[in-house]
This record gives sequence, C-alpha cells and structure tokens, in this order.
Amino acid sequence: MALTRRAGLLAAALVTIAACTGAAPPAEGAGGGGPRLADPHPCPGLTDVTCSELVVPLDRGGKQPGTLKLQVAAANNTDAPRGVLLLLTGGPGQPGVPYYQRLAERLPDVARQYRIVMIDQRGTGGTAIDCPTLQKEVGSSDTVVPSRAAVDECAQLLGGSRNFYRTADTVADFEDLRRALKVPSMTLDGVSYGTFTAAQYGLTYPQRTKRLVLDSVVPSDGAGALYEDSLHRAAFVLRTACKEQSCGYDPAKDLAKVVRRDGNGVGVFNLLVIASIIDPKLNNPDFKILDAIHRSAGGDTGPLNGLVDGFSAPDGTPAEEFSSGLHAATLCADTPFPWGDSAAPLAGREQALRKAVQRIKPAYAWPFERSTAGDQGIPQTCLGWPVSTPNPAPAHAKLTMPVLLLQGDRDLSTPLPWAEELAAESPKGELAVIEGAGHSVQRRSDAGAAAAQEFLLR
Repeated sequence: MALTRRAGLLAAALVTIAACTGAAPPAEGAGGGGPRLADPHPCPGLTDVTCSELVVPLDRGGKQPGTLKLQVAAANNTDAPRGVLLLLTGGPGQPGVPYYQRLAERLPDVARQYRIVMIDQRGTGGTAIDCPTLQKEVGSSDTVVPSRAAVDECAQLLGGSRNFYRTADTVADFEDLRRALKVPSMTLDGVSYGTFTAAQYGLTYPQRTKRLVLDSVVPSDGAGALYEDSLHRAAFVLRTACKEQSCGYDPAKDLAKVVRRDGNGVGVFNLLVIASIIDPKLNNPDFKILDAIHRSAGGDTGPLNGLVDGFSAPDGTPAEEFSSGLHAATLCADTPFPWGDSAAPLAGREQALRKAVQRIKPAYAWPFERSTAGDQGIPQTCLGWPVSTPNPAPAHAKLTMPVLLLQGDRDLSTPLPWAEELAAESPKGELAVIEGAGHSVQRRSDAGAAAAQEFLLR
C-alpha cells in the first residue's frame, strides 16, 4: 500500500495508545479570577461553533515560566439541556479541534442535547512538540522502534519542560477549561488515550464528572508497557478473520513459524496493530495480510516483508497532526515500566526489562515470541529517556459515576482485556463489546456510535 494512503488512513483512525496517571485538584477560583477563553472567532469550516484559546501555565508549580495557548472548539448552543460534552482524541499526540466535525457527525442526536467541546491537548496541534528525527522515524506509531539518537535528540530539545507533559498536567488543563466554560460539571467521551485522560479526570474530579464514555479502553492505572495482552490477542484476531474469509489454514500457527524463523516479530506486530485499526477484519485488498503470512510460512517471504517494511517506514505525519515528541514525553514520564517509574535511574533499566520479559509465559505471548514484548517501540523509546518527574496518582481509586466502556473485539491497539479489567473495577461501569470492530468504535462502527448515543441520552 502506498505510504501516502497509509498516512491518510492512520490520521482518520484515531490511532494509538498510552499510559499515565492523574493530578491533584487546585482550589476553585485560584489564579487571579480563574481561566478564560480568549480571542473567540468562528471555526474555519464549522457551522455554529466558536474557536478560542485557553491559556494555561506550562508549570503549575511555578518553577518554570511560560504559558501554552490551547485551541478550543465549542458549539454555540450554550443552553444545551444536558450540558457540556468534552470529546477527547487519542495518542498521546493527537489534537482535538481538527476532528470536531467528523466526531460530532457520528453523534447527531447527542449534538442536539449537549454542547460539544473539543480541545488541542498540550503538546499537540498549535503547541505541538516537534522532534524532527523522532517524528520522521516513527510518525504516529506506538510500536515502531526509533533510533537511540532520535530519542536523545528529542529529550535534549525538551530539556526540563519534559516534566510538564504528563497526563496530570492535561487533566488540570481540562479543569481550567471547565471553569472557563463556567459550568459546574462535564460529561467526557474519550477515544484510546482519550479514555485514559477522561478516566483520570473522573478520578481526580468525581464531583465535576457527570458520566464517561471510554472508547477503546486504556486501564485507569496505565497500559501494559510490554503489550502482552495484544500479543496474546493476535491469535484470536487472525483466526476469526480466517474463518470469515474461509482461508483454509491457521494464520496464527503460520505467524508463529515465521517470526521464529525470521526474527521479525516486532515488524509483524506493528503491521497487525496498524492494520487492525484500518481494517479490523484484515480483509483490505490493499494489504492481504493472511495470505502474506501464509505464503511466508511456505517460503515466499516477499509479500509479508514488503508489508512489514511499508508499515514500519516513515508515514510522513507532521507533528501538528500527531506529535511523536509528546507521545514519547508522556509515555516515558508516566508509564509504569519494569524498571519502575520515570524517576528510576538509567542504570539498571535494561536488566529490569530483560527480567520482565523472561517472566512472560511463552504461551501468553504466542503466536509471537515473548522477546517481542520488550523489543517493540514503547519500552525501547523509554529505555534511555532521561529521568523525569513521576506523574502523581489521582485522588480516588474508582470511577464512581456512570461509565460506558466501548470495545471492539478485534482491537490490537487497546485490547479487550484492558476494557474488561476496568469494567470490573467500576461500580457503575457497563461494557459493550462490538463484534467485528477494531479501534475507535464510535468513529468506525455504527453499532458503537449507537451505543454511545443511547448511553449519553439515557
């Protein structure tokens, strides 16, 4: 598939996955009369929507000066009977405002009852962190492995400011947004990493949170950095696709043979994660994955190697569309890794990672090898990331408000076990598994959008 087409499909797919934690609430009314929305103006290309800027401090602790101007798009129906619905995109790294129309159109009944609001989270869009080499090497992928030089360059460009792109800082921005909108509470609907920021807001400000829709769920205590659940889930996705296509062989067994013979597990895993977002049934004529795996197992490695190379190559995504620098800064600062939190010294990280990989049961990583878990992009990006200020835990441990957890059964980016885990921990949680769907089910599944609307209008 042409790389330009791949980049366009990825941008539309609301890619990715992340893992971090929340923030402690500031006093209501703090900060010289409170935050406000500045420079209101019509949003280009949108009807009855006003764009403005939310100015927030880079460092709420006050040690590092500077502010960020976050773009906000808000519907003009300020008297909406059900109040504000904050729609949150994923990443970390993806802006919000450019996706306003396509997300609002998926929830037409909701748009009549709620005032829909979207925000470019810090480090995205107009405030995008731009790390040129890292951006070129990994684009919008979670699992492509960057060079150590690209990671080092990005960390050096950010310097001490890398400590202020944690989920805690973004959650505090959401609270500033609520205060600027002058509403007592909000409903939040997040996709992928947006489920994590939405849940962290709910755990930090439960009294300000009416209800949550979490679409393609990241656990509220952070995603598994080694992706074991996705590795394990790959066999189900491959075999289900094979059954639907009457392929006549076992693609999971074929994959197991290929990656052990050719040592290309990370590349094949990256291929499957991205392909399952674009086409969760793996039946896209542009990339015949089942056939390529089967042919490779039989000795014809060309088609699969071509797909692996194509999906691992730079996709040309610019930082303002998906910031790989923010992606690294947030994941590396906040993710629980085998070596501990982001304050752990660099010495000892690699050994801790090796030990963690060895503790994975080979049967759970199958059809991949367990080494794939440690060799893929997330741990490899953060292995050499400089020591950073750890993200604080949110004030509360459980989501006590009504929560709808939407999950595609073919999702390899945020796999089903993550949603099942969070649903079991949420007293008012409802899990809706959408058969045949992959990542971002409201965006890409009519059944997913219908489930979200029913919950929001109940």
